[in-house]
Amino acid sequence: MTALALGCIADDFTGATDLANNLVRAGMRAVQTIGVPEGPLDAAADAVVVALKSRTNPPQEAVAQSLQALRWLREQGARQIYFKYCSTFDSTPQGNIGPVAEALMDALGTDFTIATPAFPDNGRTVFKGHLFVGDVLLSDSGMRDHPLTPMRDANLVRVLQAQCRRRVGLVDHRVVAQGPQAIRARFDALRAEGVGLAVVDAVSNDDLLRLGPALADLPLVTAGSGVAIGLPANFGLAPSPAAAVLPPAGGLRAIVSGSCSVATNAQVKAFVAAGGAAWAVDPLRVAAGEDVAGAALRWADERLAAGPVLVYATAEPGAVRAVQEQLGVAEAGALVERTLAAVARGLVERGVRQLVVAGGETSGACVQALGIRQLQIGAQIDPGVPWCHARVAGGGLHLALKSGNFGGSDFFTRAFEVLA
Repeated sequence: MTALALGCIADDFTGATDLANNLVRAGMRAVQTIGVPEGPLDAAADAVVVALKSRTNPPQEAVAQSLQALRWLREQGARQIYFKYCSTFDSTPQGNIGPVAEALMDALGTDFTIATPAFPDNGRTVFKGHLFVGDVLLSDSGMRDHPLTPMRDANLVRVLQAQCRRRVGLVDHRVVAQGPQAIRARFDALRAEGVGLAVVDAVSNDDLLRLGPALADLPLVTAGSGVAIGLPANFGLAPSPAAAVLPPAGGLRAIVSGSCSVATNAQVKAFVAAGGAAWAVDPLRVAAGEDVAGAALRWADERLAAGPVLVYATAEPGAVRAVQEQLGVAEAGALVERTLAAVARGLVERGVRQLVVAGGETSGACVQALGIRQLQIGAQIDPGVPWCHARVAGGGLHLALKSGNFGGSDFFTRAFEVLA
């Protein structure tokens, strides 16, 4: 494998494919690894995204995993490091975005980096340091009631400062609008003031493209996936359809959904309303010791040949809270993840070769259960969600790992149409 232009560390599996998707669209050949590889990759790539499952881990665990990924990426010759987190900045005051960013800064010997989760294509914009989801502040969006990382403050400078030793500053939209030279001058001014991390406004893709050249000399970039559209040009790369070519698709089709986000709830409802075959996982039955995964697979056996089937644990916030009150937050989540991972493994054993997985934690559990270590990134379904290709026992598998918050209401049906 040749030396990497860009080495990326993502804090969950769907976020990793989200980032890789934007890099591929901008012309980079991208490979995603599941966890830190034990040695060099065989694939030729301009960028490698190391997918960790660290978003909701305690900070010290997230830091240790991220530093391990950094060491491997530096061994491959990565010229710039990109720490990717969610476009909704999923992190409470005790969260790990700040600690991981600062640990990477220390390891790279750099005194300054940026932070911006802006992804305008998916309605995530930053204005005056405040994160918007569509037309509302993050704190007024569905993320306010996220079961693991409820976001009650949209002021990213304040949220990040609560997690960091270094001072956090702001590069506001008026500076960004003036272009790369003005942005770099603002970086220099913030450095002189003792600021170590700067939240950067971005309300459009044009803002991200203006930001890209200003980041060329930074050893470390921390961001959502949106910033990725402006980086490949720094390495002399331009968009090319060849970067997204995957092997032809075939086999049975299925969907596994564990996300309880507003977007995924709408996708489940749309699939069912359109007559799709769907099985709901009841966490309380799992907790009672019933073989829910086995029952779901027996149900699927009778329906897979007729079209895509959906097995889901997606529920409205009230229902999620009720289960968490009975089982505890961590136990409820772990039970659902284990069950859906067993379902995904069973579906693939039955000949499913086109699989959509919704939810970051669910995607992580399913990919690990399938023993997947590497993904080739293909064409985009919706902003932030590409089809990927992996090797599994029995042949190739086309896989779409969807962040809970991403995709239109018809995503579950349209994904297979795009692949076809």
